[in-house]
Amino acid sequence: MARLGYIQIVRVCNQKCRFCSNPENGRELSLEQAKAHLDAFKAGGHDGVILTGGEPTLHDGLPELIAYAREVGLPARIITNAQRTADRDYLLRLVEAGLTHMHVSVHSHRPALQAFLTGNRDSLANLIRTLHHLKKLPVTVDLNQTICAQNADHIDESIRWFCERFEKIRHVSWNYLDPYQNRVAEHPDVIPRLADSEASLLRAMRYLDGGGRTFRIEKLPLCYMGEFAHCSTETRKLVKHEDLSLQFLDERGEVHVQIWYYGKALRCKTCRLEPICAGIWDIGGAYDPDEVRPRNDDPEPIIRKILNED
Repeated sequence: MARLGYIQIVRVCNQKCRFCSNPENGRELSLEQAKAHLDAFKAGGHDGVILTGGEPTLHDGLPELIAYAREVGLPARIITNAQRTADRDYLLRLVEAGLTHMHVSVHSHRPALQAFLTGNRDSLANLIRTLHHLKKLPVTVDLNQTICAQNADHIDESIRWFCERFEKIRHVSWNYLDPYQNRVAEHPDVIPRLADSEASLLRAMRYLDGGGRTFRIEKLPLCYMGEFAHCSTETRKLVKHEDLSLQFLDERGEVHVQIWYYGKALRCKTCRLEPICAGIWDIGGAYDPDEVRPRNDDPEPIIRKILNED
């Protein structure tokens, strides 16, 4: 399993997502600063790096950073809203610099909802244009989706819609909404209940698994993962004792995550999966501890499945 680091290279964006967990603050790394972070990750034994933001394509030096990362043996990926990459010439510059993997963030396949959640009426059209460009380029593609109140009931519809049209999508990453940043405080209507997405998410996971695609999900307790507990990002890191290094462009600065536990409800103590479950992000705040449902599964088959995959 590749050990990847994360670097926020810019904190500006060309969209205004209602639930953004890393909203604009105007900060940007210089090329020298970004290269120094790349050097540090390489020296620290990382295998690759994810360049993110804000929106990383708004950093004028992104092609140079991708080329430098390749030069030092630290292949770079980007997490992008795929707006600027709708310009094929710009996308080709990134590929020529050495970009071989993109994480494309999408909220819904429904144009009006994608526009509402991003504040950009052209968001879905630009994203689709990017995916069409990528069909003929040597770049692998993941989809990233944040689960919020507005898309929770049709996650499976969106994933099926994209996968049926774009064969290159082989992996999906879901994140349950992070309520800590100020964008959510401005728009509390985006906070979902765990039950809102349960049926749709399970259908999506079964669809991907049946089609030979892979997926991971963060910030969701195992009681909502059905037969796919082994696909929880935090559970996998707990089982394999993995860490994660991130560079933020805000007061957090450099963060090294080694502890993968969030909040637990009292009833979690009776769950057999509790030792390998991260719990609930912002429990008792945005998320209701009463939604937790203890499971009686034996954790050992889950642990073996995770360890045997690699």
